[in-house]
Amino acid sequence: MVAGIGSCLPSRCVTNAELERTMDTSDAWIRARTGIAQRYVADDGTRTSDLAVGAAERALKSARLTPDAIDAVIVATTTPDRPCPATAPTVAARLGAGPITAFDVAAVCSGFLYGLATASGLIASGAAERVLVIGAETFSRILNPEDRSTSVIFGDGAGAVVLRAGEADETGALGPLRLGSDGTGVDLITVPAGGPPRPGETAPADSADRYFTMEGKRVFWLAVQRMGECAASVLDRAGWQLEDVDWLVSHQANHRITARLADEIGIPRQRSVGNIAEVGNTAAASIPLALDHAHAQGTIRPGDRILLTAFGGGLTWGAAALTWPAIDPV
Repeated sequence: MVAGIGSCLPSRCVTNAELERTMDTSDAWIRARTGIAQRYVADDGTRTSDLAVGAAERALKSARLTPDAIDAVIVATTTPDRPCPATAPTVAARLGAGPITAFDVAAVCSGFLYGLATASGLIASGAAERVLVIGAETFSRILNPEDRSTSVIFGDGAGAVVLRAGEADETGALGPLRLGSDGTGVDLITVPAGGPPRPGETAPADSADRYFTMEGKRVFWLAVQRMGECAASVLDRAGWQLEDVDWLVSHQANHRITARLADEIGIPRQRSVGNIAEVGNTAAASIPLALDHAHAQGTIRPGDRILLTAFGGGLTWGAAALTWPAIDPV
């Protein structure tokens, strides 16, 4: 069950007006196509682990726990501090959590849900009792500043929850989860280069291959379809009817996807939580950031039934049912 939540954003806020001065775009164009008004961007000295630690510290405070009470740290990220090693051990060490289980999960925008599922499995198996699950990104580092189709969308940030062992009827209980993937769509959301050389590659990859790319139109419809199917499956397994769902919290990809997804599932758009206007698309961090912001604003309340769903590169997707706990905002 969820016992605490926290988030962390970089200090620098980049508005659409600022982007108008550096690329061929406009505030009206960005808002119409994405719903985004601003996003936060990490400075050169801020790493993904810095944001992850900030979110984790707030989640621990929310749960009224000290770092030594945690048995494992899972960091979902597309932008680790280094390709090797994972970022999670750095986060655990900086928190002062001791020599505990710590590893990364790479599922792009679905990463937080993959992390929740993994943490739930650790707890169910008895390998852990309390797990920090963190979605953290410095996505701005992999964006082509000349590509307005991606550079206006993504922002940096982190969100974290403390997951602990509990009973299925407790408020805060994590219900059924479902995950999926389709590797035939690997090139639809990708950074083509950056790791070891590809087979047969003898010359350095073109610099453009080191930037994030996405086939937006194809991703749009696949995202709606896969998240909708996955969410329906979770509702069925949880025994929830549509009217039982208080809030839909989906990956904050853009406002058109979240609106179309609500229609596809059959949940009124006004019951869809969103903060993309304020923070942009923060990839693996988007769901915990949206949850933390909605919790702090009093939008979601103890006992509310929440449907989570996400879609990301891989292709990957997932959904989960959650009953919101009684926890204090930090």
